[in-house]
Amino acid sequence: MIETDILIIGAGPTGLFTVFEAGLLQLKCHIIDALPQPGGQLAELYPKKPIFDIPGYPEVLAGDLVTNLMEQIKQFQPGFTLAETAETIDKLADGTFIVTTNKGTKHHAKAVAIAGGLGTFEPRKPIIENISAYEEKGVEYFVKDPELFRDKEIVIAGGGDSALDWSIFLSNVAKKVTLVHRRNEFRGALDSVEKVQELKKEGKITLITPAEVVGIQGEQHVESITLDRDGVLEQLNTDYFIPLFGLTPKLGAIANWGLEIEKNAIKVNNALDYQTNIDGIYAIGDVNTYPGKLKLILCGFHEATLMCQSVYNRINPGKRYVLKYTTVSGVDGFDGTRKEAEKAVVKSID
Repeated sequence: MIETDILIIGAGPTGLFTVFEAGLLQLKCHIIDALPQPGGQLAELYPKKPIFDIPGYPEVLAGDLVTNLMEQIKQFQPGFTLAETAETIDKLADGTFIVTTNKGTKHHAKAVAIAGGLGTFEPRKPIIENISAYEEKGVEYFVKDPELFRDKEIVIAGGGDSALDWSIFLSNVAKKVTLVHRRNEFRGALDSVEKVQELKKEGKITLITPAEVVGIQGEQHVESITLDRDGVLEQLNTDYFIPLFGLTPKLGAIANWGLEIEKNAIKVNNALDYQTNIDGIYAIGDVNTYPGKLKLILCGFHEATLMCQSVYNRINPGKRYVLKYTTVSGVDGFDGTRKEAEKAVVKSID
């Protein structure tokens, strides 16, 4: 059983920033996310795309924002349950919650913050008749552990940032990397496209375009795939097939938790603390809805801040919290570290 003050469902930017605001109040956090790494959409869909509306950053790459958020919360030592989805929630007599994932991991929390963005992300699967029979038997929709592909032959399908970035990364891990795309043009960061072009010239990546994977063969594991190249079918031996066609957001099991749902979003009380219709369960960021809602990262940060104040009062009834600016109070981490401004000195000037 994982014990925590606030269980955060969703490791996107809003969920990550919640750890910082909770830490200032000396509240511990643990995060569940269906993706294999923190960052949500920023890390999975467009890590190299710039964001222009984060205060203090005229321009910041999505992946860099995730890196900065992870560095900001490091001293508060959050726990992570990754590559698992929150399945069930049970409210106990004392007002705390037990949340169990699809893999049976149990979490006990005093409050739950749903920060799931647009919901859990499910991979967009190519239309191949028998693909489900090979899932986790050579068909992988995420690269959870690059070492799985060490010295193996792999085929990656897709034309976006994920397909390009993983082709580049795995070219130094796998025995052979083949990138298949149905078009000659790729929709990704320019430097990634140019890097793939360079690796192709060096013989480290085999590029097949325009083409589609239309079949999979193998007895107990993927052994080969069938390619359709302008109506001509050909077979290509491979150990792994990795289709990277993006993700589809869904509320998933959270939709069955008895929360008030409106247009695939969770209704909250925005006049106070972004609490749902169930006391002790909050929803912040893109997953919630209320009059005037804007689905922006900076709005999620604001919602997380007010939500943490509410959780503090819930956990410490009757205890007054005096808000102090971090420039004055500093930041004390759970790991014993402290960040603070340099102290003023009293010294005469000759």
